[in-house]
Amino acid sequence: MPWSDRTFPFRTVVALALLSLAGPSRAQAGKAGAGSPVLHELNAAVSRLVAKVSPAVVQIRVTGYGPAGEPVGAEGPLVSRQRTIGSGVIVDPSGYVLTNEHVIHGAQKIQVVLPGPPDGDGPAARHGRQRIYDARVVGTQASIDLALLRIEATGLPTLALDPAAKVKQGELVFAIGSPQGLANTVTMGVVSSSARQLDVVTPLPTPMLLIQTDAPINPGNSGGPLVNADGALVGINTFIVSQSGGSQGLGFAIPVPMVRFAYDSLRKHGYVRRIEAGIAAQAVTPVLATGLGLPRDWGVLVADVVPGSAAATAGVQPGDVIDTFDGRPVDSLPALTGALFLHQVGDPVLLGVLRGDRRIELTVNAPEAKQPTDLLADLANPDRGLVPRLGILGVEVSDKLRGIIPPLRIGHGVVVAARTVEGGASGIALLPGDVIHAMNGTPVESVEGLRQAVLAVKPGQPVVLQLERQGRLNYLAFEME
Repeated sequence: MPWSDRTFPFRTVVALALLSLAGPSRAQAGKAGAGSPVLHELNAAVSRLVAKVSPAVVQIRVTGYGPAGEPVGAEGPLVSRQRTIGSGVIVDPSGYVLTNEHVIHGAQKIQVVLPGPPDGDGPAARHGRQRIYDARVVGTQASIDLALLRIEATGLPTLALDPAAKVKQGELVFAIGSPQGLANTVTMGVVSSSARQLDVVTPLPTPMLLIQTDAPINPGNSGGPLVNADGALVGINTFIVSQSGGSQGLGFAIPVPMVRFAYDSLRKHGYVRRIEAGIAAQAVTPVLATGLGLPRDWGVLVADVVPGSAAATAGVQPGDVIDTFDGRPVDSLPALTGALFLHQVGDPVLLGVLRGDRRIELTVNAPEAKQPTDLLADLANPDRGLVPRLGILGVEVSDKLRGIIPPLRIGHGVVVAARTVEGGASGIALLPGDVIHAMNGTPVESVEGLRQAVLAVKPGQPVVLQLERQGRLNYLAFEME
């Protein structure tokens, strides 16, 4: 739908405006201000687009714990309370907000700030007040850097998650967010690539096809929307590639089809359900293709098949080149990742592979991938593992547990299997997977020992937990409530 209520649709206005900037034609030479109406039309169209989209864009304020400085000794760094700012987008009028997982990672408190009245000189702009809500985490998926939050509000403005809202190279796009804490900042650019596969190191742990844009994106824009000239959400801004730390015209966003799929699963399950086929894949290179005699020198190669897995049962073999996944062409690892995440759990995978000079169609009945936190929760006994004053369900380090979690720096402790809805002091930022090795300098060797030690602490007294998180030791300090 065109944004202009006059003759020209928005894209036409932009095209004419750009032509007018190139200079007057001979017929127009001498006609002062001939391009002015077109530029005014462009200006009005952009203003209308921003006015419609920006009410659904929020600021995310996060209070959590992070390193207080350089590591001290062998015990790892101390942590202190830190505040960060990101962006988000309201996707449901009942208070559901999407942002990046890295924006709220390790958060102890999350606040969502709804925008005030738009810029202007009227009384509403001068006296309008922002609305601030405490938010709770509905679900996260670190592998694709998405998180879903919920605030207690209704009737909110939204941006729709339409998986059909795709972009093409060269399209105009707008990024809205809070760069450096400057709420509701709008920048404009074009789509540099609609499906960029990055070879450089990125913050995303999973290879994905991303939207690349030159719309200026800076720290604080993370989690905010990327919209097209129709005002439709086309992506969630997630990171930049920069040597200076600021925008250099290399911004990247998660495409809306992936966001839409993740949103449904996050809202229902708290994480993104996906399948586990039992295949280890790697990118095909010309040297690899020549050495193995592969049918083509690009694409994705099956490097390994887990014995007894669904892929092994279906007949997938190391050395197969994956041609299609559920009918989608697979020409890169990010393309395969996207197809895996978009596959509905419970449906068979239709896998097309190239084996020598043959193309083979295989049906893989892949089960749902087990989440590591689910495995921890399975081992925890709710009757014996609950530590109410910390708001956690814990499980003691055992030989069985060591088969699930990464190797530990210290051999004893209690692993946080889950956080509980009730209980826990407001200053505690424990996460599933954390290992509590000591409390106030005393080693923790059992859930019961931890529970009794916590019970002995009076309100207002300090508690210092020695934690191991992602292979690093640090201290978490708070006062017991």
